Amino acid sequence: MSIPQVPVSDVHDHAVLLDVREQDEWDAGHAPGAVHIPLGELPSRLDELPDTDAGTLAVVCRGGGRSSRAVAWLSQQGFDVANLDGGMKAWQGAGKQLVADSGSATVK
Repeated sequence: MSIPQVPVSDVHDHAVLLDVREQDEWDAGHAPGAVHIPLGELPSRLDELPDTDAGTLAVVCRGGGRSSRAVAWLSQQGFDVANLDGGMKAWQGAGKQLVADSGSATVK
């Protein structure tokens, strides 16, 4: 099965993303429009997924491995999703905004 990919350049700065990283990674820095559901909790929290009527939901982790697994599984469940190519490292590298509760955001 081919995993749908979306390049960072095709994702609006304030797009709604699904971030499947762990809590400490999320706390260190995340996209401003992201929804946080760690990969291990995804099957039990499907009702919290953002509405994708507007199009494909980009799924992100640090580098793309966990989000690829999430996209494969979510696609099998009928969701319109794509892996954010390069993950949060690519997001940060493209100069996109990061936010964190601590004020100083970085990709962990």
